[in-house]
Amino acid sequence: MRSFDYARAASVDEAIRAGADGAVYLGGGTNLVDLMKLGVVEPGALVDVSRLPLDMIEELPTGGLRIGATVRNSDLALNGLVRERYPVLSQALLAGASGQIRNVATVAGNLLQRTRCPYFQDVSKPCNKRRPGSGCPAIKGAHQGLAIFGHSDACVATHPSDMAVALAALDARVETASRTVALNDFYVLPEERPELETVLEPGELVVAVSLEAPLEGARSAYRKVRERASFSFALVSVAVVATVVDGTVRSARIAFGGVAPRPWRALKAEEALSGREASAESFEAAAAAELEQARPLRDNGFKVELVRRLLVWTLTEVCK
Repeated sequence: MRSFDYARAASVDEAIRAGADGAVYLGGGTNLVDLMKLGVVEPGALVDVSRLPLDMIEELPTGGLRIGATVRNSDLALNGLVRERYPVLSQALLAGASGQIRNVATVAGNLLQRTRCPYFQDVSKPCNKRRPGSGCPAIKGAHQGLAIFGHSDACVATHPSDMAVALAALDARVETASRTVALNDFYVLPEERPELETVLEPGELVVAVSLEAPLEGARSAYRKVRERASFSFALVSVAVVATVVDGTVRSARIAFGGVAPRPWRALKAEEALSGREASAESFEAAAAAELEQARPLRDNGFKVELVRRLLVWTLTEVCK
């Protein structure tokens, strides 16, 4: 690890000034420090934002929640209002990493964590995320765990967050010090600029995530398929938030993880479900509608079947 400067921000404004001068924000450090050890990122300066007063979970007058950027993942997962109103979010957080990491990791850091693509993490290999224009060896190499949706000729990496998948299904909004962005507009796909992963400008600081009040009668669940039972990233995961009235799906919001460079909002599946009978046939049709967009690579076509089965299973559970 190369030497770097370190400073602890005393205020949001101080952190933003440091970020504008090129410093990298440090929260829990569970992802950033690993990447620094690997030589993937080599910041000249870190500004510690973990002590800023951004660690509150506040109930909004509308019945929603505002979650500070430095709230620890464990605290968010176990919060009473989250468990009662947004169980899908609590489930997603508890499905991620280990208890030790959840005790340190922050909300903003979770949203901004980098891909676990092995080529991105290996500085001896080319990677368009690390060195734009150097190529993407994953396309013809080891890509079993990588994307089947939303990838490009420049990058087939997947976003690793569990929490972000649940937030996508909850229509969360990301607040920075200067603006608010819908989470489903927060991430960008790897087209001309695969090194860019979010719409954040240099030095822009995430300060909170906000959620609307839950829909009356809505039920939700987060389910994850992985290679081992704990401390493993998703091969495929799904978050479902649905409302069923008299056997008919009135609303459904669905997001997948482990299958795209961003939390993948399943808009075609949602459209196929809306107003349909809550039945196995409808769930299969919704999965088929979404999977029309899938572009599996040579060795990850198994994810197509995992997406289908996991969505049907989770919809059956949520909509019963």
